Amino acid sequence: MDNFQIIQPSTLLAPYVKHYWFLKSNNASQACERVIPDGFICLMFHRGERLFSSSNNKLQPKAFLSGQKTGYTDLFYTGNIDIVAIVFQPVGAKAFFNLPLMVLNEQTVAINDLNDTQLAELENRLSDSSDIGSCVLLIEQFLHKRFDTLATHNWKRINTVLQSVYYGQQNIDALAQTACLGYKQFKRIFAEYVGANPKDYLRVVRFQKALHILQLQPTISLTQLAYECGYYDQSHLIKEFKTLSGYTPTAYLSICAPYSDYFS
Repeated sequence: MDNFQIIQPSTLLAPYVKHYWFLKSNNASQACERVIPDGFICLMFHRGERLFSSSNNKLQPKAFLSGQKTGYTDLFYTGNIDIVAIVFQPVGAKAFFNLPLMVLNEQTVAINDLNDTQLAELENRLSDSSDIGSCVLLIEQFLHKRFDTLATHNWKRINTVLQSVYYGQQNIDALAQTACLGYKQFKRIFAEYVGANPKDYLRVVRFQKALHILQLQPTISLTQLAYECGYYDQSHLIKEFKTLSGYTPTAYLSICAPYSDYFS
């Protein structure tokens, strides 16, 4: 039986952490889960069997940072699954990791490769704790200890930009103006704080918006959906859907119920 729970962070951490989630499945039969780009960086811990990833044809590390993605991945699993995940807000991970987040782009980086003793200690302590409440306490103690006072002006700039993106702004020049930065400087700072260049990130958000609209209006025409999401036309929508999810919109709807992690 699967046991999946989402836990909200404390008020202080909410601007930086979207949520924590926990998944347990005992003696799972061989199965596959497709993961699509969602616009978030995640820190994940496998306390049971590891998952096999189609993106690099090998098992995921026991614990790792997962950067921004612009493509889908199939994850294959079997046996006893026990996963703990920290999902950061779009500009949140930068508060806890002293590195330009663009280095994580399209990557799954094992904690062992980061030479981070605090992360390694958190992994060990989570492995010894089976209670979700205790795990959340350990995670939040770790995050509070790691919290870095960012270059406040840049964090506020990019956070304000992301709010504009959330409400539909897709013009990069306009977003650079919102940040009060030149075009090249904006792209560099955005990539450093979000972990993707603005163009790729806007593609993911546009795709997530399409999923959200399909979630609320499953009978909407593709032409109308393309218009509401800012695609050039229906062909552009279908092409982007296939690139980011592996399916056309029609095929996607026939396989699963649409859901947006970003907007829902």
